[in-house]
Amino acid sequence: MIHLSRWKVILLALSAAFGVLFAYPNLLTEGQRNALPGFLPKSVLNLGLDLQGGSYLLLEVDVTEMRAKRVQNLQEDVTVTLREAEITPLSIQRDEAGATATFATQAQVDAAVVPLRNLVAQPGLNAVADRTVQRLSGNRVRVAFTPQAMDGMASTAVDQSIEVVRRRIDGLGTREPSITRQGATRIVVQAPGESDPAALERVIGQTAQLTFQLVDLEGSVEEALAGRVPPGSELLEGTADSGGGYFLVKRRVLVSGENLTRAEVTTDQNNQTAIGFRFDGQGARRFGEATTQNVGKPFAIILDGKVISAPNIETPITGGSGIIRGNYTIQAAGEMVNLLNGGALPAPLNVEERRTVTAELGADAVAAGAVSTLVGFLIIVLFMFLAYGFLFGGISVIGLLLNGTLIVAAMSMTGATLTLPGIAGLILTFAVAVDANVLIYERMRDEARQGRSVIASLDAGFNKAMGTIIDANLTTLAAALIMFIFGAGPVRGFAWTLTIGVFTSMLSAVLVAQVGLAWWLKVAKPKKLPIAEAQ
Repeated sequence: MIHLSRWKVILLALSAAFGVLFAYPNLLTEGQRNALPGFLPKSVLNLGLDLQGGSYLLLEVDVTEMRAKRVQNLQEDVTVTLREAEITPLSIQRDEAGATATFATQAQVDAAVVPLRNLVAQPGLNAVADRTVQRLSGNRVRVAFTPQAMDGMASTAVDQSIEVVRRRIDGLGTREPSITRQGATRIVVQAPGESDPAALERVIGQTAQLTFQLVDLEGSVEEALAGRVPPGSELLEGTADSGGGYFLVKRRVLVSGENLTRAEVTTDQNNQTAIGFRFDGQGARRFGEATTQNVGKPFAIILDGKVISAPNIETPITGGSGIIRGNYTIQAAGEMVNLLNGGALPAPLNVEERRTVTAELGADAVAAGAVSTLVGFLIIVLFMFLAYGFLFGGISVIGLLLNGTLIVAAMSMTGATLTLPGIAGLILTFAVAVDANVLIYERMRDEARQGRSVIASLDAGFNKAMGTIIDANLTTLAAALIMFIFGAGPVRGFAWTLTIGVFTSMLSAVLVAQVGLAWWLKVAKPKKLPIAEAQ
């Protein structure tokens, strides 16, 4: 095992080359990295929120509000379906999971069940119908979500919210944000370099639900304000961009933001800032049909329950694109475009906690982490030199240097983020790495003191210590994986650094020692083992 084999030398050389290749960009400035040839790696180690500074938000997905909205939409589907089938119910009452329609006669019930079952045909969770239609006593029919669909809404809403929040933060240009689930309905957002949590909250907190609905010209806004809202309509407040006031609009959605493929900042014919939008094929067809049938009538563009524009349809819009006019600044238009391109949140997000880490505090943490790492490294180096001499201690130090280089290279290549707990994991990795050398050297010392030859002592040291080293590293790896799977934030940063360190320490501590001592044995041909004489 101590023989100087070619494959060990090659493996060690490749490891060192990998470490240098992926670690050295961290020593360069951004301009120097950009000037590198295209075939060279340019990725660097990303600093976490506690090291770089930035914003921290803890968000709660409002599952109750989302479920209520889904049930309300289901009630609207039942109303529209019965209206299109020319069936008039006595009433439609909403409950926690669905809506119940009451009819005057059994014949109406029989006629209503057929079109209502078309609502059930829509596949839901796991390609299974998420709605049911039930006949009830008293000439009633209930359309409701299944219990499985209601239970699955929370998990689905959190997953979708994470993706939407990620797209919105990416649109801000924030580098390497950390967006993770915490518990069943919470999301943790860490945005390094983003010093304004209010701006971050403003961008990611809006649901960005965009709809196009017709303005109700038959009803009266004054009567609606007095509480007499016509059936099939709703009273919505207008934003400053739409002129303020209130609008009475039809509940039926002509086109929604789900059909939106792209939004961008543009200008109108008066060279004023506007928002351009484009629909997909289905949205373009529906928008074209709606504008063709309602030429001369106003339609409302609604974002998160507020009318942002209410223009008249002058001509049919069949191209699938248009613009939203308003008194927008470039910044306001840019934020809205980012929201629309990021998609709509399936449920409102409530901010439970917000924190800001300043860049100065992050710089202090970086300095403290660098000092602690250096002090820990120097203590280990001093111990190895005092305990095992210049030769054996020096080989261990070379292994430690390679180990640190490999950790930085692996984290840079994978785009991992280094946090303050990650630095603690790095220091612990050095200790674990040198612990392997201690086990090997002590076994060698014991064998030499029992009178065995140098080469026999070296072989026995590696062979007998290897089982203990593997067991210790497997135990550490298992603990790190548990922390990574079940932990969050700083705990995962510590676990990730420790996991990488387990693999790199095995490679560096054992391989460097084998190659270094084999080379020493071949060149020096010693008669005694130096560490056997140490007390």
